[in-house]
Amino acid sequence: MLGTVVKVTVDRPLGSYHPEHKDMYYPINYGFVEGITAPDGEEQDAYILGVNEAIKEFTGKIIAIIHRYDDVEEKWVVVPENMHFSKEEILKQVNFQEQYFQSEIRM
Repeated sequence: MLGTVVKVTVDRPLGSYHPEHKDMYYPINYGFVEGITAPDGEEQDAYILGVNEAIKEFTGKIIAIIHRYDDVEEKWVVVPENMHFSKEEILKQVNFQEQYFQSEIRM
């Protein structure tokens, strides 16, 4: 999957809050890839990095997969095609949610 270009539908735009966990603020855009079912039975979730405004959809390249050891899901990290982030930069931006899981960033 790494390097694949995908279209992400944003259901939690930058600046929004989680619908159930009202104290979880989204400092980045977050959404799902239609047509790809994740292990939890829902559509594949994706973090969007490198876009600093709230958006409704985004087409970009998968540069990393966040594998959670204590959850059935993995999260994809999607960025504009010519952008690069280190593992440390990715973790800094997704930690608002990943801090609650034991995970590994695979690039």
